Amino acid sequence: PVFTQPEDKIAPEIVQAISKKITEADGVIISTPEYDHSITAGLKSLLEWISYTDQALMDKAVMIVGGSLGSLGTSRAQNHLRQILDSPELKARVMPGTEYYLSNSGKAFDEDGHLIYPEKVVELEKHFTEFIGFVEILAQLREQGQLTSRRDTNFSWEIG
Repeated sequence: PVFTQPEDKIAPEIVQAISKKITEADGVIISTPEYDHSITAGLKSLLEWISYTDQALMDKAVMIVGGSLGSLGTSRAQNHLRQILDSPELKARVMPGTEYYLSNSGKAFDEDGHLIYPEKVVELEKHFTEFIGFVEILAQLREQGQLTSRRDTNFSWEIG
């Protein structure tokens, strides 16, 4: 649903269900298309709900990938998404140095939905392996007390 600012700070049930899955996950992979050089309105609305309510992405390991019909892939949308996820209200731990862009995605899959470019499959599998390592490193740092939780900042745009 489109984000609104409820006084009770309670998200709709569908958002609560997604937040619960995020909270229970070791890491989150967000795959986004690119519309008008940004993420979709639906994804933006979901992130707004999460940031305003339970902040389920805070300190969560996140990897971003994407595909688009155009030739530039999702470079601008991914950059925009990184900025959003790093905002004080979300504070996700976005995996650095990994960008997976699939351009001309309308032609990149066979009838069964399989990616037809072997080199892009290998590239994506390498990124997934790196992400598993990133999730494990964050968990180790957290366990050793070397990762200061960003939840400690108690950020809020509201006064009082």
